[in-house]
Amino acid sequence: MTGSAVWHPFTQHALEPPMKRVISTEGAHLVDEEGNRLLDMISSWWVITHGHRHPVIMEAIRAATQTFDQIIFAEFSHEPAERLAQGLIEVAPAGLKHVFYSDSGSTSVEVALKMALGYFHNRGEPRDRIVVMEHSYHGDTIGTMSTGERGVFNAAYEPLLFGVDRLPFPEAGGRERTLAMFETFCRSGRVAALIIEPIILGAGGMRIYDARLLAELKTIAERHGCLFIADEVMTGWGRTGTMFACEQAGISPDILCTSKGLTGGSLPLAATLCSRDVFDAHLSADRRKTFFHSSSYTANPIACAAAVANLDIWRQEPVVERIKAVEALHCRHLARFRGDARFADVRQLGTIAALDLVVPSSGYLADVGPRLRRLFRERGLLIRPLGNVIYLMPPYCLSAEELGRAYDAIDEVASIVLGSAF
Repeated sequence: MTGSAVWHPFTQHALEPPMKRVISTEGAHLVDEEGNRLLDMISSWWVITHGHRHPVIMEAIRAATQTFDQIIFAEFSHEPAERLAQGLIEVAPAGLKHVFYSDSGSTSVEVALKMALGYFHNRGEPRDRIVVMEHSYHGDTIGTMSTGERGVFNAAYEPLLFGVDRLPFPEAGGRERTLAMFETFCRSGRVAALIIEPIILGAGGMRIYDARLLAELKTIAERHGCLFIADEVMTGWGRTGTMFACEQAGISPDILCTSKGLTGGSLPLAATLCSRDVFDAHLSADRRKTFFHSSSYTANPIACAAAVANLDIWRQEPVVERIKAVEALHCRHLARFRGDARFADVRQLGTIAALDLVVPSSGYLADVGPRLRRLFRERGLLIRPLGNVIYLMPPYCLSAEELGRAYDAIDEVASIVLGSAF
């Protein structure tokens, strides 16, 4: 692909070799132009749930193309969007009654932030602060970068970003500090919403915290009348062991963002679910209270049909059993690394496993990251460490043998990297 005009995401082209083309996908594998079969251990950036090209989803897409292409969603509705909205409300935490469609995880969060601010604006309440947790990642659009961790990812765009109030991540023993700070922010009377990745921070290093903390944050939010936004873009669709991570805290958010696994990873689609109160704050004879948000491809019928098929798979196939099997395999394989001096913070949540390679330099830009990635690729594995954080988030169709291969590679690659000079 020498001379390609394509600019790839999160890629420093001055340092990376030319990209190989993928020519096909199936199950847990990608096949590149040289015939190499790569085991997709990160679900192609966390989107593939049941495996690549699940036949039920592919057939739903083919069928939808016989009837639909894009339809203006400000003027009409259509059956795939209606069926999907009803299905989402049925599987989501109780109390979420309305569904707004968009195109990606980032846009679902942008929608949520605008819903929250619009809610208080339309009620005549002067609330304009958003509370976030440090190390969070919510996307790469302006609002989502503003609510995410500040650093190398967004330093160049700082003039565009708005200020937020940040809670400390609840490290061991830091739970009370996190709760006390949220209470302090809320007492100002200006907090519109808390937005949070439930139980695990994804791109921030696969940092896991206690579900009880999530429940306590929700209680504080309720006491002060601010909205609770759950960013379930990564954590939804079984990744943490339950359909949505909020379930493990026994809470229902006021607004929930979902994307990635919504279509089983087949097509781009996102949804922002909200409570009746949030919807009703925008419901008025006064057109100035309209929720002013859209995109050209809102509720694309073909993508919605894929998502409806995804819901059918959850209803008709043993998805929960597959998730439990992946969980059990992770638990068994991770045991060999607990107490291993090469690794720190060996951890697991549902189908997500992570461990930190002990190296002199950590963080996303640690030099060890690209080297680890290359060594895994040489062994037929797609694994993209977050700096020195090695994580696995496979599709649920993965076999025991395939997952074993990944853990054997982690063992081998760690020894290679630690045995060389930094």
